[in-house]
Amino acid sequence: MFTLEDGEKAVKTARKAIESAVKNEYISDIELPQKFQKKMGAFVTINRYPSEDLRGCIGYPEPIFPLKDAIVKGAENATQDPRFPALRKNELDSIVVEVSLLTPPKKLKYDDPKELPEKIICGKHGLIASMGGRRGLLLPQVPVDQGWNEKEFLDHTCIKAGLRPSDWREGNCELEVFEGMVFAEKEPYGEIVKREIDKDDN
Repeated sequence: MFTLEDGEKAVKTARKAIESAVKNEYISDIELPQKFQKKMGAFVTINRYPSEDLRGCIGYPEPIFPLKDAIVKGAENATQDPRFPALRKNELDSIVVEVSLLTPPKKLKYDDPKELPEKIICGKHGLIASMGGRRGLLLPQVPVDQGWNEKEFLDHTCIKAGLRPSDWREGNCELEVFEGMVFAEKEPYGEIVKREIDKDDN
């Protein structure tokens, strides 16, 4: 659905929105293909370069905004990720920007929780765990980057939701899966590539 050229546009849009937010400037109009008007989920991740340490990650899993708006809003909010200090101007040359374009989440159906690790694929699926108003999400690239297997991926998604890691084993929480296409800068302001996250690309 999205070409590398589309991915380049998505990442450049996110980079522009990040810079405008950090500099407290109005973001000028961005020309994007018509497909970016379709409502889709998207996340924007900011990583330090070259350490690849996370610096911010915010997005929208459900298709509630046109894709262009989801990217811009995610990018702006990622500069103010509450887990980290606000991004500063002097960091713009030492970060890389990554955009994940997401399919709509689908409820994971199962008869026995023991089946769950066989129903997900690390590097292909992102996960959402929810229970009692708590909700946590991990993107498809996270288990690949962290070297987790499927059981560990389920554990950590529950932890992200503020649940016990064992809650999925006990069938206590609802789980949703989604897929994503990931495009990222190789270096600050550098070449933009599509990440093949179903393989170990680290």
